[in-house]
Amino acid sequence: MSPAMHSFRGPGPILSVRGLHAHIAGQQVVEDVSFSVPATGITALLGRNGVGKTSTIKAIIGLIDRTGEVELDGVRIDAHPTFRIVRSGVGYVPEDREVFSKLTVAENLRLAERDDSPRRQFVEELFPDLLARSRQMAGSLSGGQQQMVSLARALLNTNKILLVDEPTKGLAPKIVAEVAETLAEAAKTVPILLVEQNLHVVRRLAEGAVVLSGGRVVHTGSAQEFLDDAELTQRHLGVSTGDATGVDSEQPAAKGAAL
Repeated sequence: MSPAMHSFRGPGPILSVRGLHAHIAGQQVVEDVSFSVPATGITALLGRNGVGKTSTIKAIIGLIDRTGEVELDGVRIDAHPTFRIVRSGVGYVPEDREVFSKLTVAENLRLAERDDSPRRQFVEELFPDLLARSRQMAGSLSGGQQQMVSLARALLNTNKILLVDEPTKGLAPKIVAEVAETLAEAAKTVPILLVEQNLHVVRRLAEGAVVLSGGRVVHTGSAQEFLDDAELTQRHLGVSTGDATGVDSEQPAAKGAAL
């Protein structure tokens, strides 16, 4: 399907993006991006390195300068500062985890709680290893454990959507599988917009796909159908259908775009 607005199967969209433009240091990194995310399941935001995926996530949440319309559950949020967008129900898991390294795991989680009914029991059941390490300094955790802390912080609150950026980046295959399982479990309770380079993970988790190239949406539709189309995956991701471990990191960034 073409770059027009698109809702995947299921209920109406929880997140709608229309005509989104974004700049970093005066350079345009997102150009006229429009798509929607359904109120259930996982939608993957795909593309080669450097095409604007992370910038799109940051623009939605107001972390970089942007224009255009962003609606959360039918309500415009694009004029709001980031803290208000987060409080309105947008959970964010950044690409580089960004845990507070000099605080304990418990302190990291406590700082993230923002509403009257935090889902602590759900998080403790989902991350038993973190519960056992509650007094350990977050900076001393492995990369996979830090990623779990980052995910747990986002899941502590009752969000309308999670924006999850590269959760398996740099992790060992065993930990990638654990993170994927965690995301699958989380998606039972909250829809997720997922930036992910590991196409095995995308194939396993995502129902819908939004594909970017050069800061623009070039394809939307079923994630499975996209990944099964060798011509489309080669054109937009630089990989063949059989090479589903991730996009080609050697491809240069598109002109005027940033990851």
